[in-house]
Amino acid sequence: MAAMAEGAGEPELVSIPVTPRGLSTPEGMSTPPVRRGGAATSGAGTPVRRVVEGLRGYLEEVGHLTRLNPQDAWLPITESRSGNASYAAFHSLNAGLGFQALLLPLAFPALGWSWGIISLTVAYYWQLYTLSILVKLHEAVPGRRYNRYVELAQAAFGEKLGVWLALSPTIYLSAGTATALILVGGETMKLFYQIVCGPLCTPSPISTVEWYLVFTSLAVILSQLPNLNSIAGLSLIGGATAIMYCTMSWVLSVSQQRPAAVSYEQVRSTSFGSSLFSTLNALGIIAFAFRGHNLLLNCHATMPSTFKHPAHVPMWRGAKAAYLLIAMCIFPVAIGGYWAYGNMMPPGGILTALYIFHGHDISRGLLAVTFLLVVFNCLSSFQIYSMPVFDIFEAFYTGRTNRPCSVWVRSGFRIFYGFISLFIGIALPFLSSLAGLLGGLTLPVTFAYPCFMWICIKKPERFSYSWYVNWGLALLSTAFSLASSVGGVWSIINTGMKLKFFKPN
Repeated sequence: MAAMAEGAGEPELVSIPVTPRGLSTPEGMSTPPVRRGGAATSGAGTPVRRVVEGLRGYLEEVGHLTRLNPQDAWLPITESRSGNASYAAFHSLNAGLGFQALLLPLAFPALGWSWGIISLTVAYYWQLYTLSILVKLHEAVPGRRYNRYVELAQAAFGEKLGVWLALSPTIYLSAGTATALILVGGETMKLFYQIVCGPLCTPSPISTVEWYLVFTSLAVILSQLPNLNSIAGLSLIGGATAIMYCTMSWVLSVSQQRPAAVSYEQVRSTSFGSSLFSTLNALGIIAFAFRGHNLLLNCHATMPSTFKHPAHVPMWRGAKAAYLLIAMCIFPVAIGGYWAYGNMMPPGGILTALYIFHGHDISRGLLAVTFLLVVFNCLSSFQIYSMPVFDIFEAFYTGRTNRPCSVWVRSGFRIFYGFISLFIGIALPFLSSLAGLLGGLTLPVTFAYPCFMWICIKKPERFSYSWYVNWGLALLSTAFSLASSVGGVWSIINTGMKLKFFKPN
């Protein structure tokens, strides 16, 4: 009695857990409070009724409860779940638009005006459709979120087959793109230095390898940001700089006088086989321009999700905004670049052509700003493409030790990864010239696998519209992948590219 009198002023609040065994409440949610030691002071009805109503409201808010892996709270992709539509737009734009867009005019000499524009348009809407599939499949199974591309592949194809099909191309898209970014970023820094210094810095006192080292050091410093949400600001910078240098590239190109010998005649080979392989290589270049699908589920995983507010709504809103901006960049670059230089487009793409043909016609300051924007974009893109590899390193460590990575362990992993990528870039300096081949090898991740996943997980009715569309797109893109890879190999042999190991330009 005395105890009750002591606390008569305000009953004690306790939380009754309503989560079934083995399930966890989503982030930001708490269990409904129940008054103990007296009746509640607000509302009508019995305390039991109010508890039931509170539980009903809670379950309506939560919807289906999601099984959470405790290890996810330690890993950089899922460590923070405070993402939103703006973050989704920043990450999607940074991942989907970059240096590969500058190579698009190289596809037009083999395809010509009409087929080049048609192919680019079809590829854009095709990848937008598969992007929407991945957004829908993130929470396709009640109580489960597929936070990584490989996890979704395992759910669709089986534990072993999913890893075998998805792990290699997604690791390449992350680690290979990071290596290519070191090459492009280092070479662009060198060009920026030469433009700023002018004749005083010719020849450059700093070698290409040293520029690679400078770029890698800056990228490693930025990579110390802990998780995917923490690099949202960098993704905004990366996306904004990509928009600016893409726009500046085509505007400066079309505003200058075209080279006297420019031609738009479709390049025709002497044999049917050569013409076919050239066309397939061009399609591989277009496919290579659409990247970032392997990172979509990672970005999706950073968002809180409830029944009333599912994560796919802000994710899709952000992705649509990002890909609208991407379309406003890639189509002018491809069409304007081909109009400005035609079949004279050099292997480095529109930015290289601008430097070669109009380096003396455009002010040094304007050229320098354009190249500097490319450097900023490469540094930002390095972070988002490296995050899945950081996640794999830390997942292995936390799985073995059953504790989160310390700051020093996490930093050590990222420094090791950065300089391993640098070593690969120095050993294989020709990677950035393999756009057609690489586009063919990684094409299934963007165009084929999402359709197969939809069929395996959603199981559309046999011979229905959805069944035909997804089977048709999946099989067609698989065939294109094989053919584009062959076309990329043929292009390497035909152009006589020298595979110079450990000999950067």
